[in-house]
Amino acid sequence: MSTTVKITAQEVNKLRQATGAGMMDCKKALVEAEGDFDKAIEVLRKKGQKVAAKRADRESTEGAAVAKVNADNTVGVAIVLGCETDFVGKNENFLALASELGEIALNTSSKEEFLAADFGGMTVADKLVEQTGVIGEKLDIKAFEKVEAAYVGSYVHINKIAAIVGFSSVVNNVETLAKDVAMQIASMGATTLSYKDFDPAYVASETEARIAAIEKDNEELARLGKTLKNVPKYISQAQLTPEVIAEAEEAAKAELKAEGKPEQIWDRILPGKMQRFISDNTTLDQEQCLLNQNFIKDEKKTVEQYVASYGEVEITGFKRVTLG
Repeated sequence: MSTTVKITAQEVNKLRQATGAGMMDCKKALVEAEGDFDKAIEVLRKKGQKVAAKRADRESTEGAAVAKVNADNTVGVAIVLGCETDFVGKNENFLALASELGEIALNTSSKEEFLAADFGGMTVADKLVEQTGVIGEKLDIKAFEKVEAAYVGSYVHINKIAAIVGFSSVVNNVETLAKDVAMQIASMGATTLSYKDFDPAYVASETEARIAAIEKDNEELARLGKTLKNVPKYISQAQLTPEVIAEAEEAAKAELKAEGKPEQIWDRILPGKMQRFISDNTTLDQEQCLLNQNFIKDEKKTVEQYVASYGEVEITGFKRVTLG
């Protein structure tokens, strides 16, 4: 390697623009490559490989969550570009890299295809290795999710959480609908669309665990002389069969009779009692099922009711990605 090769400021800037590396790193790489631009990129890439190997066991729990939607709002992706520290995760260049990666991800169908996609003459995977050397921290793709639908909307919360959601049709003000529902997904962390998607074994196990936890809490509350928590028999609408509903309705009628309420007014009281019964026995749905959650902008409505207010449109799918 020649130590007398002259490197111009223009050459250094060109390499900086192409790689995002610092001025001194670019100058050193150009000197080592004797001024050859392509070889200088390779020098930086090899440096990245060395740094990546050394930091392979590091935790990349910080970074940036990104959501991108194509021009006609029919495809959306959400990715997480991970790094090691919050300082790097907030860096302008890092965020620009995450945004550019999101645009590339739009044209791929899986994480594997995304990592193999072209990024300025190298694969995305190679670009991450290169940037590991530039930044000095482990970089990797922590999450890749995609939604395709008649209309796709997105929402990103301070680069920490990203959500994408698809709808069955394009209705009036669908942009507002999509943003609101994507915000709901980001904020409330639904894991499934409907209670119908739950695995029965999961519901049974979760019911047993929750009842046990409440009963344990009640032991302590009883010791302190405080009001005990209600112990539900069920936690999901998946468990509320027609037989269960009929039994609950009969129990409610018996309660009204015991209270001395005239039978002619039961029809006015029963709907409220049954609504409370369902609410008390569907806590899992309210936590995890998007359609059953209270809408964050109007808690008197469920998300299902809010979507229905827009007419003939349904949520066809959604995804949520977070740091960590």
